[in-house]
Formats: sequence, C-alpha cells, structure tokens
Amino acid sequence: MNEDKFNMSLRKFLKQVGVTSQREIERIVREKGLDKGKLKVKMLLTAAGTDLNHVVEEEIDLG
Repeated sequence: MNEDKFNMSLRKFLKQVGVTSQREIERIVREKGLDKGKLKVKMLLTAAGTDLNHVVEEEIDLG
C-alpha cells in the first residue's frame, strides 16, 4: 500500500463527507424552520467487503 496515496484519498473522502453532510444538515434545518432545541444526527460508515460498521451519534444545538 502506498501510504501517501492512501492518506490523500482518505482525506479527500472525509472532506467530501464533511462538506456534503454540513450542506444537507443546513438545508433540512432551513426547510423545516428549525431554530430551537437540538437536532439528533447519526452517521453510519460502512465499507463494502469488510465488517466496518462505525456509528457516530450527536446532538447539534440549534440555539
């Protein structure tokens, strides 16, 4: 495995996940008119052909 190529590819993937996820969360908050309380979010990461099943759950404070 080429560590540099792997690292760059992984960073590109994570950047895409972060940017698109933020856009989608902002979109749904605007569309639903959410402005108070907390928004429960959950991210599931899987990888085809592996047993990877990583879940991240958090609450986003809407102010």
